[in-house]
Amino acid sequence: MKVLGIDPGLAITGYGLVEGNGELSLLACGVINTSGTDPLPTRLRKLYEELKSLVEKFCPDAVAVEELFFCRNVRTAIAVGQARGVALLAVAEAQVPLFEYTPLQVKQALTGYGRADKKQIQNMVSLLLGLKAPPKPDDVADAVAVAICHIHHSKMAALI
Repeated sequence: MKVLGIDPGLAITGYGLVEGNGELSLLACGVINTSGTDPLPTRLRKLYEELKSLVEKFCPDAVAVEELFFCRNVRTAIAVGQARGVALLAVAEAQVPLFEYTPLQVKQALTGYGRADKKQIQNMVSLLLGLKAPPKPDDVADAVAVAICHIHHSKMAALI
């Protein structure tokens, strides 16, 4: 099973392609950056086109996206929500099964503790994938964590 994990953001969207046949392996990861000097529609179009291209290139069996978490800054929440909507559209158009996970679900799937901090998640990503260091920047590590979360959830669902 190949899962494309996405950590949506307007300035930086992280992605990670993880294969989960027995052992986990990281096949690809990176970021999609948009410039804050570009108008919003231009940034959203770039994000959409690049995500659509990634889905076509990698042909994942599923895509896992992190759900929007509570944000104190309303402007940030709206921007992330818009980026997330574009990501969902790109995946829906490709007709790839889409799964959404809250940060709590991701933390529990990777560490067994829903209040794990970023450092603990990054350490588990490295450990589970046999990496010397977590993928950088944090957005990539978060996207990889979402992909791993989906693989774990899929295995549990298959058992039930």
